[in-house]
Amino acid sequence: MEISLGELVGRLGGELVGDPAVSIKQIATLDKAGEGDLAFLANPRYRAALESSQASAFILSPKAAGLTDRPRILAADPYLYFARAAQWFNPPKRPAIGIHPSAVVASPLPASVSVGPNAVIGENCDLGENCVIGPGCLIGDGVQIGADSWLHAGVKVYAACVIGARAIVHSGAVIGSDGFGFARDGDKHWVKIPQIGRVVIGDDVEIGANTTIDRGALDDTLIGNGVKLDNLIQIAHNVQVGDDTIMAGHSGIAGSSHVGRRVMVGGQAGIAGHLVVGDDIVVSAGTIVTKSLDKPGVYTAMLPQMPHADWVRNFAHLRRLDAMADRLRELEKKLADKKEKS
Repeated sequence: MEISLGELVGRLGGELVGDPAVSIKQIATLDKAGEGDLAFLANPRYRAALESSQASAFILSPKAAGLTDRPRILAADPYLYFARAAQWFNPPKRPAIGIHPSAVVASPLPASVSVGPNAVIGENCDLGENCVIGPGCLIGDGVQIGADSWLHAGVKVYAACVIGARAIVHSGAVIGSDGFGFARDGDKHWVKIPQIGRVVIGDDVEIGANTTIDRGALDDTLIGNGVKLDNLIQIAHNVQVGDDTIMAGHSGIAGSSHVGRRVMVGGQAGIAGHLVVGDDIVVSAGTIVTKSLDKPGVYTAMLPQMPHADWVRNFAHLRRLDAMADRLRELEKKLADKKEKS
């Protein structure tokens, strides 16, 4: 693709400073950009990289407009503008329309759908226009998938689950496997509880590679519109995740917890079961949430790394915190009694 800066601004907006006829071929970083590339500066710390960059044009904030005399697009959020420009320059290469001869398909499909080699689509499925079902995918009976959704190779969607429009599901993801539900009998054996709910996923959701979302025990597991899940995430049964929430890799939510809208969950963070995490909350990486959170803000509960000997010494103090607290209360009581007598 090769377009002019004028065309780009005409499509994406922003204020153009410089020659609108400058031709752009690709988006690039400040360091790697060359002639025909469009680079962006979102962080003032990289000003030196801007000065030495060989890009033909830049995406800058209005405050940074004076940092260069080369052509530039001024946008309130340069990083967001970069993301939208990068989408335009790099549209995904969709596979050919049609059903591969090795695929097994037991449901009628729109003519615009692409089904890859060795994919299996069960009975009574409902796929929207322009869906892509990658090689080796398994779509169970009664599954619904909205228009323009793309399931990459090896995705497994269990029976009766629902995926909305324009979803992207990466390889190895499993949607609708049984939730972890067991009851214990008198002999301490585990008795399986049938998981008869579904997973219902909204529109514009992206699910990372090898992420798993369990079906509900009785009610459904619900993933809202615009949710973005990284690789290797576990969403347990009956969880509800609100619109536009984003979770980084290796994080997880235990059963029956409700996570609000626009929540951000850092990598390796965990949310315990049966909790409520309100809207607009940020959970820092490595944090374990053990109580419900209702006030927007950033929550952190982790220790930074330290030499092993320091950790052992500090942990020894932690083990004695209760006793130290008791002694402190006793001292405070004695001081208070002494003041009263004086």
